Parts: sequence; structure tokens; C-alpha cells
Amino acid sequence: MILNASEAAWEESSGAASLLSPDQPEDSLPSDFPPLSVWGVALCVSGTLIAAENAIVVTTILATPSLRAPVFLLLASLGLADLLAGVALILHFLFLFCLQPSDWSELLTSGLLVTSLTASLCSLMGVALDRYLSLSHALTYGSGQSRHRTAVLLLLTWLGACMIGAAPAMGWNCLSEPAACSVARPLTRTYLCLLCGGFLVVVAITLQLYAGICRVARRHAHAIATQRHFLPAHQSYASKHSNGRGFSRLILVLSVFVGCWMPFSIWGLLGDASSPPLYTYATLVPAAGSSLLNPLLYSLRNKDIRKVLLQACCPHRCTHNTHTHNPVDV
Repeated sequence: MILNASEAAWEESSGAASLLSPDQPEDSLPSDFPPLSVWGVALCVSGTLIAAENAIVVTTILATPSLRAPVFLLLASLGLADLLAGVALILHFLFLFCLQPSDWSELLTSGLLVTSLTASLCSLMGVALDRYLSLSHALTYGSGQSRHRTAVLLLLTWLGACMIGAAPAMGWNCLSEPAACSVARPLTRTYLCLLCGGFLVVVAITLQLYAGICRVARRHAHAIATQRHFLPAHQSYASKHSNGRGFSRLILVLSVFVGCWMPFSIWGLLGDASSPPLYTYATLVPAAGSSLLNPLLYSLRNKDIRKVLLQACCPHRCTHNTHTHNPVDV
């Protein structure tokens, strides 16, 4: 997404310094390109890290036949969406500082970013749904029928995300009517309001799913507590410790999830074309930053994925112990 204000205006308002030498004459700079800024370098570096990190996750899942449970399909979808977000940031940097920017480049990068963020958020909701079903239907969830339903659901999710992302390129943009622009050019205010409203609905559904997870976990904990006198003391303590760690991780995941997505969703509804670009950057960066944190919070926490990565990096340290997959361990 390209902001309404020019990069020069952004640098002036934010105080970003140019990386070029201060004594370099101005006539030696290309007139068609803005000077390289700290923001531009951060944009390229973050996009590269996001793309590389999620490429590792997607490649690991797709190259391992044993990772075909519903949760791994969801994690692969999440990694692919975040990978596209990193590519969009890199393309934005290239078009802005290295190539000649044009209307089609703005539509390409904004459409790709909208598609990736939409698919990423829906995949996060799918991960929450997987956790809920794996707890409430532990005996039947994870079968071949569940994998088929998950694959169909992800296919529909990506089709919807691509249609939403393609809308600006199909004509729903403000390139010919600047007054209709939102805080993120070339998206119109109506389009961004609908998009952010949908984001808030997905966030609300995801939080409701995690609330259901807490209710199911409490019922399980109560059932264990009623049988505590049948368990050895050290085993009871281990169960309490495991539950405490699980709720701590849940709070961390929810805090990052809400902190990343709520600011831009609310700002997209309240801001307009005359809003300061600084606020747009400040709310869009956490949303894009979620693509950097998602592999750490979801994929790389899974024992099966870590085992495959360890085997690829250090085969001499790998053991032949088998590990039973637990869908909730994500």
C-alpha cells in the first residue's frame, strides 16, 4: 500500500535521515527517485526477513510427507500468506527506490499486500479453530475427512483473498479520484472500511474461539482435579505446571494477535486521505510485523517441525525416537 503523502513529506514529518552523503550534490541524484531513507532500508530488510523465515516454514511442511495433518495445512497456508507479505514489501521498496513507480506498480503491491494480509488473518482464525476442534473432538479430529475439509476451506479462503486483493486492480481504486482515497493509496475509503471491518469480524471470531478453548481446557482441568487423589504427587504437579505454561502461551499469542491487527483495523475505519501518514505507518507496521512473528509463535513452536528442521541442519544429532503429533502443540 502506498501512502497518500509523498516520501519526501514522510521524511520531513518523521525526521528520517537520508543514507546518502550530505555533501553529495543534488544534481547527481536521479530526479525520478526519492533519496534512500532509513524507512526504505527497514522496509527492504524486514521484507527479506519475513520472506526468508516463512519460506523455510513452507518448504519444511511441503517437503515432509508426514506433516499432512490439518494443523500443518493451516500452518503452510499461514506461512505462504506471510511469505507473500514479505515479497510485497520488497516489491514496494524496488518500485519506490530502484524502478520507475507507476499506477500499475501501486496496484500490484497494494493488491498483493491485501491478499497476503487477508489470507494470513483467515489462516490464524483457522489455527484457532483447529485448536478448538482438537480439544473438543479429540477422538475424531485429524482423520482423512478432516484433512479434506481443511484443504477445501483453505482453497475457498485463498480464492476469497485473491478476489479481495484484485478489486483495486479491477477498478476499485482512487487513482482517478484522489479525494476518495483512504489512508492507504490507491485504496478507496469505502474499500478500506469494508476491509478493516472484515478484519475486525475475523478478530472477534478468533477471540471467541480462544475463549471456547479456555472453557474446554477448564473442563479438562476440572476432570483431572476430581481424579487427583488417584495420581502420584509429582504427576499432579507436572499437570499443573503444564496447564500454567499453556495459559501463559495463550495469553502471549492473543496479546500479539490483538496488538498487531487492531491498530490498523481501527485506523482504517477512522482515517481518511487528509490523515497524517505517520499514523498510517505506525499502525500498518504492526500488521506487517505479525508476518515476522507468526512463524515464531506458531510453526517453529511445533515439535514435529522443529524435529524436521533439526534433522535437516544437524543430521548427526537426530535421534530415532518417534513423536506422536498433537494438534494443539502449535
